[in-house]
Amino acid sequence: MTVDVRLRRGRGALGFSFFAQGVAFALLVTRIPAIQGQYGISDGLLPAFLAAVPILAGVSSVATEHLVKRIAPSTVLRCVQPVVLLALLGVGAGTRMWHVAVALGVFGLAVGALDASMNMLGVSLQRAYGRSIMLGFHAAYSLGGILGASAAWAGAHWHLALFTGYLPAVLVLLPVVLAGGRSYVDAAAADGAGEAAEGWPAGGGKLLLPLCLVMTCAYIGDSTVANWSAKYLQDVLGSSEQLATVPYNVYMVTTLIGRAVGDLGVRRFGAVAVVRGGTVVAAGGFAVVAAAPGAWTGMLGFTLLGIGLCVIVPQTFAAAGRRFPGASDTAVARLNIFNYVGFLIGSPLVGGIGDAWNYRGAMLVPMVLVLVTLSQARSFGPERARYGVGHERRAGDRAVDVGRGGNEV
Repeated sequence: MTVDVRLRRGRGALGFSFFAQGVAFALLVTRIPAIQGQYGISDGLLPAFLAAVPILAGVSSVATEHLVKRIAPSTVLRCVQPVVLLALLGVGAGTRMWHVAVALGVFGLAVGALDASMNMLGVSLQRAYGRSIMLGFHAAYSLGGILGASAAWAGAHWHLALFTGYLPAVLVLLPVVLAGGRSYVDAAAADGAGEAAEGWPAGGGKLLLPLCLVMTCAYIGDSTVANWSAKYLQDVLGSSEQLATVPYNVYMVTTLIGRAVGDLGVRRFGAVAVVRGGTVVAAGGFAVVAAAPGAWTGMLGFTLLGIGLCVIVPQTFAAAGRRFPGASDTAVARLNIFNYVGFLIGSPLVGGIGDAWNYRGAMLVPMVLVLVTLSQARSFGPERARYGVGHERRAGDRAVDVGRGGNEV
């Protein structure tokens, strides 16, 4: 079956939104030392600023669940993505403490609505396509993160002011997301005649809980790499300062590659098999990092982590759409909260264990938590489901089309 031109345009526009968000978030988090220096934020106060962003994002995700009952997710996304970019510019433009507090607050609130609405549209588009495409959207996010981090490195290398470093990205991205926003496709339009929205089912929270647990554990693993990979390589494995910056870049590149080809794996082997495989590879990566005798072996571990963890989050959103086909927006908004929960827990958890015990042992904690996904793998769909090209169905499969299988597990 030929995919409607409107759906292809919607997919391209949404992919660019994921890309733009990857750029913006990377530009923010990789310049935290510069932000701290520009505003004179003390080491004691910095964690409060950093925690405020995911907390406000979680609150905003909850609000978005109710907002999309009255306003289409595409409208939400069109409104909040420019706000994210302008808030990023505001972070770089201020001079006083309250300036950055307001800018980060706006950024956090907008990001929560942005993440929720982007994934809502991704789930509904995947349902319309009838095959796995969610990993491709998250691959665009990873690509944006790599380019954003590279731009941040260039800004730091050339000692550019934050505003000067942020301005080119905003000037390029803002008009494109404004123009592309007209091509977003909501669930009713994606499904042709439209699928009647249903209320949240009785016992829906219990059905969603396994996916919330998986999302939290996946982001604990991700935040461990983001926050501790450089310190671990340098302080524990004895690498140089320069080499210590490499693991996160390697992790991001392998995440991009894994997500770029991951949809093919889901179509061929099914979501359950791909998630189980990714979980085992990610746990193996943490084990290699914990046992590494030297820096290069540690690099291998972080490479495995990128390959393994990259498939879990996109497939968790897709599984929420499949389990709640008539209430997928609500499911995605609630599930999205737990990526911020994992982000908030991960860094202090590993740091606290590392300080109290040792960092090798601390790396075993996210390994065990990631393995929780194995016990919840059947929540990702019928084990024998295969996602073929277009809307093809294979004999014996009860729910091939992504998102149309109801609550079959």
